Amino acid sequence: MSDVLHPRPSPIIAAMYTLRDLDADVIVMHGPPGCGFTASRLLEEAGVTVITTGMQENDLIFGAENRLVEVLKRVDLEFSPRIVGVVGTCASMIIGENLEAAIKKAGIRSIVLPIDIHACSGPNTVGAIKVLEVAMSKGIIPREEFERQKEMLMRATALERERGMTSKPYLKPHRGVTKLKVARMILDALSQSKNVAVVLNAKKETAYRFADVMRAVEYARRRIGGSAVYVANVDPNIGLPRIRRYSADILRDLKDEGITIDFFSGGLDEYPVAGEKAAKYLEDKSIDLRIICGLPHAIPDLKKEDILVTDQPRELRNFIDSGFAYAVGEISTHSMLMGARGIVHSELGDTIRELVDGINK
Repeated sequence: MSDVLHPRPSPIIAAMYTLRDLDADVIVMHGPPGCGFTASRLLEEAGVTVITTGMQENDLIFGAENRLVEVLKRVDLEFSPRIVGVVGTCASMIIGENLEAAIKKAGIRSIVLPIDIHACSGPNTVGAIKVLEVAMSKGIIPREEFERQKEMLMRATALERERGMTSKPYLKPHRGVTKLKVARMILDALSQSKNVAVVLNAKKETAYRFADVMRAVEYARRRIGGSAVYVANVDPNIGLPRIRRYSADILRDLKDEGITIDFFSGGLDEYPVAGEKAAKYLEDKSIDLRIICGLPHAIPDLKKEDILVTDQPRELRNFIDSGFAYAVGEISTHSMLMGARGIVHSELGDTIRELVDGINK
């Protein structure tokens, strides 16, 4: 039974998201029409134009280089993009399509990044590293940034294998405990003048929703007492262009509500190591209750009484089966945030606010 695996991310999809984070204008999927469809639709909501070459059965025999050349010419004519990513798929890579040759034949004006990747290439991070490697070769990012990004992605892969979803063969989805139960715990702690820590250790755009827990805790603290410490991996000077904007957006919204981050644990692409820094910072702070939002398993030595807030049902199953009784889910967070440019209300945050307002009535 150890070979029975739950669905896992694909290197192709990771490559597409990394192109988005580099502010690519257009992504051309060289493959069948349905390949990467769900991710393509989400990325378009984030402002990226996604095109497919729509390979057919005959293309698998005779090749589809000419089809890719014509699509690139049309992309250049219709969208005048600055950066185009051409992403391989299982179909085009297994038959040995030469992406660079097609790009050269197309002769378009854009910076074009050929990404030779398919779903059998390994962990999803392989796709992201491939994009960054090509981006470095084209002068879009410096070598130092490539090396930093690669190190973070390799640490992320190791973290998942050690404590994340890929550490288990099959995880049945779980939706976590109720928000009401967890919200009451938080309000009980604050009403008893205890010290609550909220740690945001999130990945990319998911931080827009997890950061709302900070706003809700601060809302409650100002009305019923207690104290709070805020730790977050939202350093706006770290990461690819789009990722830096996410951090700046979140800090702007927190500032508008009078919230100051007590400790910056890193950037939004540094969650594999930011969790360790956050835990170290809190060691001597006399914290009575820890609320860890985003990717809690990146925090070393989690306590059974910690409140863990995440968005993946299989991640929740992993926590619940490991004895963490206060794991709560913000399901579908990723899909609802494409195109967001500010903090979005969370279900846990709204439950906290509703309880506080009820107490005040």
